[in-house]
Amino acid sequence: MSRVLLVETKPSKNTYNSLNFDYDRKTLTSNAQLKKVLKKDVELQKEVADEYDWVILVGSEPFKFFTGKSSVTEYAGKIVDEKFIPTINPAMLAFKPEAKKLWENSVSAINDYVTGKRVRKSYDKSNFKGIDNKQEALEYIEYVRQSEYSFCALDSETTALYPRDGYMLGISLCGYPDTGAYISTEVIDDDVAASLQRLFREKAVVFHNAKFDLAFFEYHFGFEFPVVEDTMLLHYALDERPGTHGLKQLALQYTEYGDYEEDLYKFIDDYTKSHGLLKSEFSWEFIPFEVMVEYAAIDACVTFILYNKFRRAVDKNPRLKDLYDKILIPGMRFLGKIQDNGVPFDEERLRIAQSTMESQLEANSQQLRSFDKVEEFELDQAQPFNPGSVQQLRKLLFDYVGLQPTGIKTGTGADSTNAEVLEVLAEQHEIPKLILNIRKDSKIKNTYLDKIIPQLNRDGRLRTNFNLHGTTSGRLSSSGKLNMQQLPRDNPAVKGCIKARDGYKIVSMDLTTAEVYIAAILSKDKELMAVFQEGGNFHSSIAKKVFNLPCAIEDVAEYYGDRRQAAKAVTFGILYGAGANKISAQVTKDSGSYFSKSEAQRVIDEYFGTFRSLKSWLKKSEELILNNGFVYSHFGRKRRLRNITSDNQGVVAHEVRSGINFLIQSPSSDINLLGAIDMQNYIEREKLDAKIFALVHDSILAEVKEDQVEQYNTALKQFVQADRGLTIPACPIGTDFEVGDDYSFGKFEKLYL
Repeated sequence: MSRVLLVETKPSKNTYNSLNFDYDRKTLTSNAQLKKVLKKDVELQKEVADEYDWVILVGSEPFKFFTGKSSVTEYAGKIVDEKFIPTINPAMLAFKPEAKKLWENSVSAINDYVTGKRVRKSYDKSNFKGIDNKQEALEYIEYVRQSEYSFCALDSETTALYPRDGYMLGISLCGYPDTGAYISTEVIDDDVAASLQRLFREKAVVFHNAKFDLAFFEYHFGFEFPVVEDTMLLHYALDERPGTHGLKQLALQYTEYGDYEEDLYKFIDDYTKSHGLLKSEFSWEFIPFEVMVEYAAIDACVTFILYNKFRRAVDKNPRLKDLYDKILIPGMRFLGKIQDNGVPFDEERLRIAQSTMESQLEANSQQLRSFDKVEEFELDQAQPFNPGSVQQLRKLLFDYVGLQPTGIKTGTGADSTNAEVLEVLAEQHEIPKLILNIRKDSKIKNTYLDKIIPQLNRDGRLRTNFNLHGTTSGRLSSSGKLNMQQLPRDNPAVKGCIKARDGYKIVSMDLTTAEVYIAAILSKDKELMAVFQEGGNFHSSIAKKVFNLPCAIEDVAEYYGDRRQAAKAVTFGILYGAGANKISAQVTKDSGSYFSKSEAQRVIDEYFGTFRSLKSWLKKSEELILNNGFVYSHFGRKRRLRNITSDNQGVVAHEVRSGINFLIQSPSSDINLLGAIDMQNYIEREKLDAKIFALVHDSILAEVKEDQVEQYNTALKQFVQADRGLTIPACPIGTDFEVGDDYSFGKFEKLYL
């Protein structure tokens, strides 16, 4: 009988009745009161593992202590280093019910391994080969082409994250289960390229994160791929949670290949240490071909296996199949094109903004040091005051200047000094206002201007990432060289540097009140739809209808500004579960005058009294979420609300809000994306001199030849407003176009030039 040890972080009341074997139980520390167990607190010796055949590691701390690895959820239920089997701590299920399935699967795997029902499979390394000569490459490509499978899996190893910044080292190819080859790009001459192109035309080509690999294959070799599949997007359709789509994670979860890249990363660790390099300085070109072979070839093999599993699962659900085939794959192709178009920056403007920010920072810093209280602080502390230090700032504002804390606390219970707090305190004293300005300017300069300039390509454009799989709602995310979704809104320093070439214009198309428009359709609320159909200022129209105001819509803002502000706050607030408290706070903040909770509740009651179908729909949606634990969007996206069974009512309420948010927000994002995809196809078909270069929230941004702006705008409006089953009769979704030389539309010139 196997000897088994179960290790926890500290003594607990956990019961492990579902384990079908005897085991010893130990903890890293005997101190149950410790909130966080540090190295110095650990009493257990690693050598204790030598006495056992199996060691069950419960939670991240024991897992890291014995194996050096950090993500217990990735490895849960898997064998690590021959004898360790990690699992999550079951105590977390009380507040995170979504982990129940992971826990149950882990326990099942642990029981099977320990009792001998399941044996860890090892793969045959001889099935994976490295190819560094032309003839063998041609033979292997033909071998894959002759496969009975209608698809092959393809991967690339590169020296950089963007095709203009590096090159391809090799390609991985798989045409049969549990096989694969890694082919050096040095053998790809005209003959090999022609053979590959023939393969790509005859079979569907499966990638994991196709947008990345396609960029390299198309840029460096000019390959064409008529049919592309993507296992990352297939998994995203099946599980929308961000951070769960990595190839390594999925290989651990769905294949027998486990942590196949472990030896490769040990090589990288040894290489960086022996050569005195930081991890950030390491390049994959340093890895010898023979070391790369097994890892790279298995990448393609695992992708092949995952496609077999995921495609069948997606095809069984017509909604998910439509989502994948009609939105995710076309969306991936489209985003690859706009990434390659690049964001057009003006380097001269970037340097002007950078210099101006430096001057502003210096001026504000000098003014800050001129205050007696700052001087007194520096003398007492025997060090310069650092505006970026939270502890120093707290001491300066509350102990030296004597300002009263706002009552807003940090997670540890200390008085907060965040932006919201500083804005309140700025009304009382000049110092917090200066600190706020210094923080804002520092962030713009350090996060954007300083980083953008060295990353520009030779054509003055910056190429960054737009992601389909980064949010649960389906909204696009952005990452890489520049997060386009987080450009500063209030300061034109960065937006003004996004500038069209001579003879071109920047065109921005925004959806207007899109989420309320979607809510009106989904709820079938005729009164709310009528507000759109009647036209005029939306929030003024809402206020007039809700409060029965005795004036024209265009006069509401002037005579009944508080009512308009209240209607606006309620319109957006109630869609996402805001109650009277939140509405009161929002209107008070927006209007500058106190708006009581009772007034807010009265407005909410009047609002729902007017829009009764909206209220009914919100209630039915809440019941649907509570009963099913999931919802589908209009376009087939599935939002799984796994924590809906939590005992914590706050967690449940958050899940309900997330579900309703998804129902409203997701379709507006997809309308924008589908309109942009159609527009890109039109640009290519009509040979329009225009480059879409970003989708930011509900905006589509493009650089358009000046004499083609009108044609571009007319076509884009038509595509965005196309009836996709979510249209108010005789009233398509609203669009707002701005045209100018730069993305700040003149604000940069006024402020900086």
